[in-house]
Amino acid sequence: MRQRSCPDPFPTITIRLALVAALVLGSIAPQGAARAADKPNEVTGFGEARHGKIPEGAAEMLNAETDRAINSGLAWLARSQNSDGSYGSATYRGNIAVTSLAGLAFMASGSSPGRGPYGANIDRALVYVMENTSPSGFIAVQAAATHGPMYSHGFGTLFLAEAYGMTNRPEIREKLQKAVRLIIDTQNNEGGWRYQPVRRDADLSVTICQINALRAARNAGLFVPKETVENCIRYVKQSQNPDGGFRYMLQGGASAFPRSAAGVVALYSAAVYDTKEVESGLAYLRQYMPEIKLGSRYSHYFYGHYYAAQAMWIRGGDDWNTWYPAIRDELIHRQLATTGHWPDSICNEYGTAMALIILQMPNNFLPIFQR
Repeated sequence: MRQRSCPDPFPTITIRLALVAALVLGSIAPQGAARAADKPNEVTGFGEARHGKIPEGAAEMLNAETDRAINSGLAWLARSQNSDGSYGSATYRGNIAVTSLAGLAFMASGSSPGRGPYGANIDRALVYVMENTSPSGFIAVQAAATHGPMYSHGFGTLFLAEAYGMTNRPEIREKLQKAVRLIIDTQNNEGGWRYQPVRRDADLSVTICQINALRAARNAGLFVPKETVENCIRYVKQSQNPDGGFRYMLQGGASAFPRSAAGVVALYSAAVYDTKEVESGLAYLRQYMPEIKLGSRYSHYFYGHYYAAQAMWIRGGDDWNTWYPAIRDELIHRQLATTGHWPDSICNEYGTAMALIILQMPNNFLPIFQR
């Protein structure tokens, strides 16, 4: 297969074929895997998530300037919600991933579905995601344009899992179980996932979306098979280059910051800690500290820092204490003071949601990040 560079997380073409593929999954998926998400009492494949004290001084890192930036960004995001509850504009209007990230940004502030200053915004986004979860479990908007619908499915499943973990609403669990089952059923033989909900090929960027969603679902009490997790760990480890970074596909390619940050978080999500793969991955990421302080620009900026911040938060210690102030100050500098949003080529709602999630990580409110 020809090597490709890491794509736009939500590129643009139709998803109709992917919807058809999702509807026929039952005819190609192993029967055991097809029912896996409905076995909450069985032993899961995930090890225990790393827990510990919130890094010392984390609260102080949310200084007055950071609070102003966050409050301004949240207010802009609340005003930008579409009438149907979705988020996104222009080509990405109604995009499931953008909508889910916006919901997560509000939840990171301390609101939850139906509760808090942004509870109504979360609820409306949640309804939109649930209404677009098909009977097969595939979370997609038929009329929306996207080249990689499994990105949206992964972020949508993560949003459902975090919302269910906060509310225990049975209607959310029903949709979440189906979405999780689809992820389990579509893992390919290499151990990863790719653009379409079929077991064909895989790339690291889509794979991290799915394993993060599965980790969140497991944290909320759903079952994930041991083999799913073990196969994913094998795939991620095989994606690592000798320099400690990660390549896009197993067939070969150079390391890059965004997918390398995703690779470390994929291992963390699978409860792999303190291994040589994690250590070398973190060492690779540390090289980008000077670029943060210089405000350097590169492709997939918010995507990369979304995962890098997660990696450093879980790592804690000096890594977190050095990394967060640098990206915090850079994000505040990038915010448009007149409006409160963060511009991005995907859409402003995407950039703003990602920036808010990063800035609010010390709040420790999102279950997937809690320590």
